[in-house]
Amino acid sequence: MSARILFVTGTNTDVGKTVATAAVAAAALRAGRKVAVLKPGQTGVAPGEPGDAAEVARLAGDLTISELARYPEPLAPDTAARRSGLPYLSPAEVVAEVADLAATHDVVLVEGAGGLLVRYDDQGRTLADQARAVLDAGLPAEVLLVASAGLGTLNIVALTAEALAARGLPLAGVLVGSWPTDPGLAERCNLADLPRSAGAPLLGALPERAGAAEDFTEVALASLAPELGGDWDAEHFARVHRPEPGPRPPKV
Repeated sequence: MSARILFVTGTNTDVGKTVATAAVAAAALRAGRKVAVLKPGQTGVAPGEPGDAAEVARLAGDLTISELARYPEPLAPDTAARRSGLPYLSPAEVVAEVADLAATHDVVLVEGAGGLLVRYDDQGRTLADQARAVLDAGLPAEVLLVASAGLGTLNIVALTAEALAARGLPLAGVLVGSWPTDPGLAERCNLADLPRSAGAPLLGALPERAGAAEDFTEVALASLAPELGGDWDAEHFARVHRPEPGPRPPKV
């Protein structure tokens, strides 16, 4: 059986990609799978400091971590590389590392930087190009989109889904990276609207500050749909958070 290769991208920075990656990793580890996490381009972290892949390992447990390029300034990878004078990262390097990891692991998670179309090199190649190159190499890659819960998320989810479809990249589903303790009307309505905007299922909702939970794996399992190794029920969650009906239109 071939490894599952999942590229994790977000609708923006700070939507919870790293915690989401850790949650999927934790669920896979609990199921007895061997997990690897690859961060192709890490920005905003100095040499010797723990990056996002190390944070995934801290939260999820015993897994393999890999990082291909690191740039000290917290910028888009191509800008950070250019300003630092360090080499750009190519899709071919990502393909080679993913293939090596997939040969010895059951699950390979590739966490991107920022959103899907953030540039990694001076040719404008992106995480989408990396995923496309992995698919073209004959490996079964798919994409998990981590989104915010509130107002404004639907447009970015729809745009990302269109970009994926245009490149022939399969979208596994959408995961809310930080579900608020006290959700408002927009968040509640978005539970139904997010999968419509994405054309793909809603695969979970991680509670805000999930990364600070004492038992992170239990939180992960309760927040991820079965497709990601958890027991979260989308229909039940939507019923619990169903918004009050709006006013009826006037009769004419």
